[in-house]
Amino acid sequence: MVLKQKLAKALEQAATQAQQQGALAFTTLPEVIVEYPQNPEHGDYASSLPLRLARAINMVPLTIANKIVELMPPLSEVAKVVAAPPGFINFTLSPDWLTRQIEAILSAGDSYGSIDLDGGKSVQIEFVSINPTGPLHVGHGRGAVLGSTLANVLSAAGYAVDKEYYINDVGSQLDAFGRSLYTRYQQCLGVDAEMLNDGYFGSYVIDLAKEILGSQGDRFLTLPEETAIQELREIGVEKIMDGIRRDLELLGVDFDVWFSERSLYQGGQYEKAMKLLRDGGCIVERENATWFASSALGEDKDNVLVRSDGSPTYFASDIAYHFNKFLERQFDLVVDIWGADHQGHVSRMKAAVGALGANPEQLRVIICQLVTLRRGGEIIRVSKRSGDIITLRELIEEVGSDACRFFFLSRSAESQMDFDLELARRQSVDNPVYYVQYAHARIASILRLAEERGIDYSQGDVSLLTAEPELTLIRRMILLPEIVETVANSLEPHQLPYYAQDLATVFHSFYKQCRVISKDQPLTWARLKLVRAAKIVLARTLHLMGMTAPESM
Repeated sequence: MVLKQKLAKALEQAATQAQQQGALAFTTLPEVIVEYPQNPEHGDYASSLPLRLARAINMVPLTIANKIVELMPPLSEVAKVVAAPPGFINFTLSPDWLTRQIEAILSAGDSYGSIDLDGGKSVQIEFVSINPTGPLHVGHGRGAVLGSTLANVLSAAGYAVDKEYYINDVGSQLDAFGRSLYTRYQQCLGVDAEMLNDGYFGSYVIDLAKEILGSQGDRFLTLPEETAIQELREIGVEKIMDGIRRDLELLGVDFDVWFSERSLYQGGQYEKAMKLLRDGGCIVERENATWFASSALGEDKDNVLVRSDGSPTYFASDIAYHFNKFLERQFDLVVDIWGADHQGHVSRMKAAVGALGANPEQLRVIICQLVTLRRGGEIIRVSKRSGDIITLRELIEEVGSDACRFFFLSRSAESQMDFDLELARRQSVDNPVYYVQYAHARIASILRLAEERGIDYSQGDVSLLTAEPELTLIRRMILLPEIVETVANSLEPHQLPYYAQDLATVFHSFYKQCRVISKDQPLTWARLKLVRAAKIVLARTLHLMGMTAPESM
């Protein structure tokens, strides 16, 4: 149990005891929330529980706070608990307990920050999942980083995590891609062929056609057109997917499962899901099409599942896919990360999950908003290399994987973001990536110096660390388990880069105010232990974000 929750539980116990003694006459205790006070002088943690109780029991909030404080159980972590106007309960941590956390961090090592939040429940995170008709662009990178970071955090929180990429390998867009590739292939051979209006016009299709021509020759011109289109489509999809895998690897993103949409039809999941909906009275036939009766489930309108030409919509495929997730593989939690254009798809997908007999609350959908690339004040709209889309690979090649990941995580998913290439490349404290990683490199250099001087600090006495910069650093370090819990519950990993910057700032401040290696041998040993623990915490934070922790810069 993280410290925040322990304090909340103690508050709940004290408030309940006050009720039983007749001191507080509430019928239902509000949710007990413990937060960080805005003013550090008020303590390390605070709760506004008395303010929330005041109206219900018609009592002065400060009086409520005093009655709860009187009944608070003793906590080894806490030096004092005080009631403060107008009705807060403030906690100040014990310096002795704080310094002992250094040993706890050193003992935990690289696993520090891990918690057991949900006893090994299974969670599937599906992300990126673009149609295999073109390379990943910058916006896809944001979803990729978000998904892989959430997977890291949920694993650290005790979940059994599966990372999954859903390959949309059926449908009209794949047909248009195959025809576009065939057209470009013909053009490469001097055939006067015209692109369809709904074709793929990106320069990458020309490059792909040339690549296939180089390895396969002109044999596709000798085949019947539909056969040639089908074969080229399969070859093109395979090559696009290979490129997607390579780009994701450059970004430090991998998947446990690459799930084919086509398998839903080949494996019978589509038919099973449709039968389940039909048996439940959730399907209606009209206008020569098959509809999901979502209006009867609270939606604004019904949604088409099978078109009048007999072809299923992508919504029908998604229902079959979630049938597989919830009813066949039986994940306890499913997290879908979708692009901004899927916002309107969320509520009907939840309605469909409920209609399948699963709990819609077990489906969490995160919508990733758009990314605008800038170079200082200039907005970048097209690639200098190809004259059209800016690919994720180009971005990684320019600023590096670590900068991509940090910047993509630095804003909440629902916020549109500006990505400043100029700032991401800058090697100065203005660049938050450089600033955080430099803190880790600085720590590593201190520890290398100690090693070069043969200093053995294993027996250092951490109780000697009583200076405020030392204790402030420890206070930041011990927040990591709480950050992991918060991110796992909220699915908001943008809190990690904020924490990393805060931790780096506090370390840099400590470094300026407290000489680590000095003539005071006992203090040197104690501070080296502190620095070693700080290295562990900062490295773990960087690794949770999928970034490297450099030893030198």
